[in-house]
Amino acid sequence: MKRVSYAEFGGPDVLQLIAAEEPHAGPGQVRIAVRAAGVNAIDWRLREGQKLTARPLALPTGVGQDASGVVDEVGAGVEDVRVGDHVFGEGSDTYAEFAVLSAWARMPAGLSFEEAAGYPSVMETALRIIREVGVRPGQTLLVSGASGGVGSTVLQIARDRGITTIGTAASANQDYLRSLGALATTYGEGWVERVRQLGHIDAALDLAGSGVLRELVQLTGDPDRVVSIADLGAPEFGVRFSGVAGSVPDALATAVDLISRGKLHLPVDTTYPLAEAASAHRDSQAGHTRGRRIIVV
Repeated sequence: MKRVSYAEFGGPDVLQLIAAEEPHAGPGQVRIAVRAAGVNAIDWRLREGQKLTARPLALPTGVGQDASGVVDEVGAGVEDVRVGDHVFGEGSDTYAEFAVLSAWARMPAGLSFEEAAGYPSVMETALRIIREVGVRPGQTLLVSGASGGVGSTVLQIARDRGITTIGTAASANQDYLRSLGALATTYGEGWVERVRQLGHIDAALDLAGSGVLRELVQLTGDPDRVVSIADLGAPEFGVRFSGVAGSVPDALATAVDLISRGKLHLPVDTTYPLAEAASAHRDSQAGHTRGRRIIVV
């Protein structure tokens, strides 16, 4: 089996495509023949050696947590899927030909493997931070860095819940944000005033880590009304840094519901073969994504 791995922390070039033993499904798990894997910021943050988990990461290690594929092994106690089912979900070391999932759902009709692989982590994250920031129907949510996977998901969930959104993104992504129901404006000098002209801000999310927390607190008037998933310095401003995952099965069920009702769609920005995982990480770190970047197996 081929798997992307790294034996030392560092830049994208530490990623190597290696031959590895196939994993097997334990109790309450399924193994899939991977068709696609989602590229998430946590993948390259861990690769760099950022301390994002309570336990030190043991090297060498694989990469990736989101995937879609075909079930080919079912662990003890699993009764909701069978071999041959098409599923998407979250597991470990998903940049590989085979991976074990600990949470999954059947893929909605009409969804491609590439599209499905983009949903699990971003859906969980979007639901979690909307809950943590406390925004309610009828209020206005500012999303800084709104065009990526999490931002695109937040905007669509908010629209379904009756929450007004204002999104900031690069000039090339303004029409894209509007297509998701957001009021849109650009980064750069004068962005705070441009946001104020669009409306009163009840809560704000920092998804890009671009050094805007002070301004987000000013716009909301309360650091408790701001949540960041990208700026580790958030506590210095009294802002919550959200990094502890909630229920992935619940997130997948919500994704299936929204997708099936035509209320959620995440476009695939770029696809990469396993051998080009380093390029996927470089592009992910550069930002300015419209939707998701996906490894295709």
